[in-house]
Amino acid sequence: QVQLVESGGGLVQAGGSLRLSCAASGRTFSTYIMGWFRQAPGKEREFVTAISWSGGTYYADSVKGRFTISRDNAKNTVYLQMNSLKPEDTAVYYCAARASSSVYYTPNGYNYWGQGTQVTVSS
Repeated sequence: QVQLVESGGGLVQAGGSLRLSCAASGRTFSTYIMGWFRQAPGKEREFVTAISWSGGTYYADSVKGRFTISRDNAKNTVYLQMNSLKPEDTAVYYCAARASSSVYYTPNGYNYWGQGTQVTVSS
């Protein structure tokens, strides 16, 4: 069992930055694919980025070049650095864990979820 707790969301102006953190419980954190998804009001939950146990990273086209995912296996934590934020990035951001060695780009591929953290970007 893995429990995920996100933090770091908030309100920021367009062009600003935020850093999200996701702290995970469990001794097998380093073997999980870790991902970030987001869900805006009235929209489906969508893939943002993911990182493999070895540090391989994957990004949605909409955030490529602006967002950076990283992980610290010693601290059981994954991070999402978000730069050059846009109003369309406004959403609840969720951390997710996948008990597999292969990356998955849809929510149903992930076994564990955090409670979400709100990110609001004002224009």
